[in-house]
Amino acid sequence: MPMFEEDDPMRRRTLLAGVGGLAGSALLGAQPAFGAADPIRSLESALLNPPIANAGPASLPELAQTVVRTRSVFEQAKYADLAALIPRVLARAMATRAESRSAEDVATVNRHLAELYTLTTELMIKVGNDRLAWTSADRALQAADAGGDVLTQATTRRTWGIVLRRSGRAETARQLVVDAAAALQPELHRGAEHLSVYGSLLETGAYTAAVDGDRDTAKTLILEAADAAERVSSGPHATAFNPTAVGLYQISIARVLGDSGAAIEYARRIDPAAIPVVERRARYYSDVARAFHQWGKPEQCYRALLLAEHASPDEVRYRKTIHRITESLIRHPNARSLPGLPAFARRTGVPI
Repeated sequence: MPMFEEDDPMRRRTLLAGVGGLAGSALLGAQPAFGAADPIRSLESALLNPPIANAGPASLPELAQTVVRTRSVFEQAKYADLAALIPRVLARAMATRAESRSAEDVATVNRHLAELYTLTTELMIKVGNDRLAWTSADRALQAADAGGDVLTQATTRRTWGIVLRRSGRAETARQLVVDAAAALQPELHRGAEHLSVYGSLLETGAYTAAVDGDRDTAKTLILEAADAAERVSSGPHATAFNPTAVGLYQISIARVLGDSGAAIEYARRIDPAAIPVVERRARYYSDVARAFHQWGKPEQCYRALLLAEHASPDEVRYRKTIHRITESLIRHPNARSLPGLPAFARRTGVPI
């Protein structure tokens, strides 16, 4: 009996391999400046087209420790390392969930997955990949709801609110995070962790209101966040949410409202050397640079960019906002008075 080509398994495999290669090229488009090994692009590919083969499961304590270590990579502002790490950790977490036997264990793994997807969203926001931020934020919400933990659910809604704001839905985003904060209010007596999540929601709500041009609501929410931060920092269980964290948001809120001078005044109240988390320290300098750029002060802006790079090279290498500022500085009439600017641009991947 003659064998038709479409019935030949080898031909089918070859055809599918060829189609897969073409589809991958079409979807990914031109390679970025970082080349084929760009970790951000690799993460995008792993999330949108995950490999079929699963990693081995981990014990719940091991998975919890892995999630903590993964969060620490983000806090060190090592964005390329984080992008390379996340697909492996997600695969391990999903394998662990698949092997879990009790509903309680499945819920625990879902909470870990929610945090991992939230981290992925935060990274994608950093690098300006709003499409993948939407995907990972949605997965974080689903995992958090399946996990059933109130604080995890509130945290993922905060991140979802940021994604909504960046997609042009500021009013919806603000209502979402304010509602999440209101739902936590009856539980604030339970301690620092609840207060921290509550205050973080208010910070995000305040910034979102500022983006929407609502100065009064922004002020009301950030003052409430500041009050929560004081209550946390003065208690026995201090967290990363503190008055300095609120101060960083005050810089951003003033800037987005067009008050560049006020933003720099808020920045002067903060000692960046006292910010223990590298990601926040790098973000501080980035926000200062953005405020000075908005104010039309290129020399001060450039100095802040160099300090951001010193805090974390990845902060200036991967953030599109920093790239746009750098391009603007290169075109500025006073560009020659900024020593080392061309070399800085090359280090950050900005074409000269």
